[in-house]
Amino acid sequence: MVYAELRAIAARHFGAERPGHTLQPTALVNEAFLRLRGLSGVPWHDRTHFFAIASRIMRRLLVDHARARMAQKRGSDTPRVAVGEGFLEGIEPAVDAEELIDLDQALDDLAVESPRLARLVELRFFSGLGIDEASSLLGCSPRTAKRDWVFARAWLLNRLSPRP
Repeated sequence: MVYAELRAIAARHFGAERPGHTLQPTALVNEAFLRLRGLSGVPWHDRTHFFAIASRIMRRLLVDHARARMAQKRGSDTPRVAVGEGFLEGIEPAVDAEELIDLDQALDDLAVESPRLARLVELRFFSGLGIDEASSLLGCSPRTAKRDWVFARAWLLNRLSPRP
């Protein structure tokens, strides 16, 4: 029962990845599942909490994979791709390793300023949760979550936009 939902989360993560990714969704699901099994002392509040943690683990795995890939490419003159506004909407363009690392760093910076906003982005963008589910996990009202979502998207777009 859990495997199908983990595959769906992995598919959402890979939907934003570049074509020809060397990491396969099955490997991502299997590695995430192994890490989840290692969290035996975690009190799971509910199904949504479990899958939110699974999504966060998958994000970490993809970022680690991207960092390893970038370490191999250091020194190359690959052009930087600007992240457009559609990046944080329902349909995400392909994200290369450098963009994923930039997004991860931006989320870490956002977490320093506002942990709730960073968590909301993780739940919405990476886990694919709706406003109601995310607000429930964050312990705030759906209206507050909607306001936070608008602000977090604007903050990230500003942070990830290329500087002149």
